[in-house]
Amino acid sequence: MTIQGQQFIGETAVKGANGEIFGFDAASGEKLQPSFGGATKDDLERACALADAAFDTYRETSLEERALFLEAIADNIMALGDELVERCCAESGLPRARVEGERGRTVGQLKLFAGVVRDGGFLELRLDPALPDRKPLPRPDLRLRKIPLGPVAVFGASNFPLAFSVAGGDTASALAAGCPVIGKAHSAHPGTAELVGRAVQKAVKDRGLPEGTFSLLFDSGREIGQGLVADRRVRAVGFTGSRGGGTALMRIAAGREQPIPVYAEMSSINPVFLFPSAVKNRGEAIGKAFAASLTLGAGQFCTNPGLVIAVESEGLDSFVKGAAEALSGMPAAVMLTRGILDAYRKGVDAVAGHAAVAEVAAGQDGGASRGQAKLFAVKAEDFLAARELQDEIFGAASLVVRCRDEAEVAKVIESLEGQLTVSLHIDEADHAAAKAILPKLERVAGRLLVNNFGTGVEVAHAMVHGGPFPSTSDGRSTSVGSLAIDRFLRPVCYQDMPAALQPEALRDGNPLKLFRRVDGVMGQN
Repeated sequence: MTIQGQQFIGETAVKGANGEIFGFDAASGEKLQPSFGGATKDDLERACALADAAFDTYRETSLEERALFLEAIADNIMALGDELVERCCAESGLPRARVEGERGRTVGQLKLFAGVVRDGGFLELRLDPALPDRKPLPRPDLRLRKIPLGPVAVFGASNFPLAFSVAGGDTASALAAGCPVIGKAHSAHPGTAELVGRAVQKAVKDRGLPEGTFSLLFDSGREIGQGLVADRRVRAVGFTGSRGGGTALMRIAAGREQPIPVYAEMSSINPVFLFPSAVKNRGEAIGKAFAASLTLGAGQFCTNPGLVIAVESEGLDSFVKGAAEALSGMPAAVMLTRGILDAYRKGVDAVAGHAAVAEVAAGQDGGASRGQAKLFAVKAEDFLAARELQDEIFGAASLVVRCRDEAEVAKVIESLEGQLTVSLHIDEADHAAAKAILPKLERVAGRLLVNNFGTGVEVAHAMVHGGPFPSTSDGRSTSVGSLAIDRFLRPVCYQDMPAALQPEALRDGNPLKLFRRVDGVMGQN
């Protein structure tokens, strides 16, 4: 399949006429062919109109048909073969093994949601039969199911060109819920986006679904992305990116005549807590493992461990020693784009220039074109006095906060913003101390890890990839795992609805054989 520089508006593949976009080789800076055109306002209007027209038909497709559609997308992505892997490697600078792994994750997400759809549990079916003889008042017949919100706008992410982009988790969960998707491709990997977009478009056609089930637009500026969020037919937004970008979309969505939810994953520094016994016994080993997590993927993960918190001790010194030794051998890394590299360096320079901060370790210097890993340290009192030291640095940089005692650790916890993850390194002797602060940490993050680091998000039913603001715009949700489907659903109650008008899943006799809660009792009844 040859990349043609096209976007997809329903069944149509067209070259945008609004400006020009090129992909770039992340390592060399070389411009990649072909050129892509940004969408026009007419393109946006047609994509939204098609999605709106498709919604009522697509949302009532059978569960089996919807599951087969998701599986068809997965198969089509795999059928792209090396062309997808090679283009993605070039546009992102990510190594082949990482891209192949991310492709596997993308396909796995689609298949996970196919299973979720077949199961039908996401519909949350509930029936409270009428009680006409109840005193003092009769109870009406009440039946509930969850229905999809409507067309969803999905913004591709820079750091996950497959798993959080055109057919990534937001798209998979929205389509699983029954929502048409209008994707906005990330300009850093347009060729990758086109290839995956073709895979989705082909699945729509082959499964005989309404053409507005999926569209993919490119944007040469910000007009189309902003217009997509503002369009009255779009009912929700999925976004992974910067805090500034996410909050800008939130403002647009909130300012609409009918505000809509924006599910934005944005900013997190993912604190790591080192407990006394663990750091005394394993400080150096933990430091080396930390360095590997910090530099994974050039540090370009939303779960990158950007903060380490511990009480001053010889064990903490051992941790820093282990981290420094490991980092000294870490080569500088190609970053996703030159813009991201420049932002990383500015962030590092800002921390390095702070009077209270000391550099304690560094990776190998890669010159002007690569990101060098950095580890800094600061006393807790100075950290607490400088709010800017909590700013996320997107890349392989982290800050060790040295506390005088557990009371100062508690003050640091109280100062933290919302996080995606918190890691605790503990031995059995630390359990009592860990138990004492767990309630505070639960307030801070969506995922708590023990003796590990957050860089590794399993696609599973119990996974939470979310957290209080600013890690996400809505800490009640997750963008990874089967619960991600809940973002794009809402409950509807049918009161005294005639049997002929009831949704099939809610009819007496349970014709679809789904699990339902009938008069409070869960079962296939």
